[in-house]
Amino acid sequence: MGELERLRQETETLLSECERRLKALESADASDQSEKHESVSVNQTEKSPETTNRNRAKNRAANQAALQMLFDTYPEVFSRENVRPLKIGIQEDLIADEKLARNRIKRALASYVRNPHYLRSLKAGADRIGLDGAAAGTVTEDEAAHAQEKLNQMRDQRREKQKEEREKQKEERVKQKKQAAEVKEQRMNKKLDMLLQLNKR
Repeated sequence: MGELERLRQETETLLSECERRLKALESADASDQSEKHESVSVNQTEKSPETTNRNRAKNRAANQAALQMLFDTYPEVFSRENVRPLKIGIQEDLIADEKLARNRIKRALASYVRNPHYLRSLKAGADRIGLDGAAAGTVTEDEAAHAQEKLNQMRDQRREKQKEEREKQKEERVKQKKQAAEVKEQRMNKKLDMLLQLNKR
């Protein structure tokens, strides 16, 4: 049981470190963008939605580019089609291998291990793989449960987003119906006014 607990803690530490470093990178990118915008407009205090969307798009593109480099450099380990659990500590192995830049490794790994396909691969007893593609440990019950919890959170967030989207669409339909009713009422009033004018003659 001590070994299982140690592996679980190492996994959580690795994931936390990946998330922390990715946030630091994103924060650095955001501050760079902020400095650029300050030079353009000194009085601007908030980022516009367009800037935020551009930053998100840039981060997504950088993540995808880093992931693609990982797929191309280590096709026997990283794949979109055959996703398998990774060895605990594989980040250190990748850095030591020196085929990719450290920041790219961290960005790519963070994206890879957050992907629902990767989380689904973390089944209790499944073999973990190292850089050589060989088995390097197994997924514990706790790790599998943690992955399932993450998947459940993703599913709940997706459902909440869909619910919000449906509510927005419903509000928009109600608004359109109200506007149509107002236009119809204005036409009726206009016709009534015309009839009254004709009767006065």
